[in-house]
Amino acid sequence: MNYQSRFRILGLPLIHVAAGGLADGTYRRGIAKGWIAIGDIAFGVVFSAGGVAVGGVSAGGLAAGALAFGGLAAGLASIGGLAIGALAAGGAAFGWSGALGGLAVAHDFAQGGLAVAQHANDRFAAEYFAAHPFFRGAHWLMDYSIVLVFIPAIAALVGRLWRRPRRGG
Repeated sequence: MNYQSRFRILGLPLIHVAAGGLADGTYRRGIAKGWIAIGDIAFGVVFSAGGVAVGGVSAGGLAAGALAFGGLAAGLASIGGLAIGALAAGGAAFGWSGALGGLAVAHDFAQGGLAVAQHANDRFAAEYFAAHPFFRGAHWLMDYSIVLVFIPAIAALVGRLWRRPRRGG
């Protein structure tokens, strides 16, 4: 499946969706490039989602961007199993200003099971994380992350039901 919107900005489609598939017995990855990109590999200026996602806001197995969500997430602000960024939250979080997670390593503030920073698991770190909007949101997201597991399944189900042929009555 390959869909590109007709509307373009600076030569890129507003929306590009590219799903991979078999071609001549070989699997070909869907590579999407646009302002909003969704594919096996996605490069989106504003938003990207895919196995590998690169863009402003990115979500994927491997995600890189200003705001990145993924198994491995790297960006200015990142949330993931392994999160790397100026602000990082996840299982293992490596941040500059702050890191929140099971393993949290940062220059300034860290909070977690094993925390290493100038202020690690102390009152100053607790105040920093309680006051910072990114970390408040990241904490909520990590607490309710099980909900995220169901979003792709629900989207696939809705898509399948939407495309199902209608019976005349």
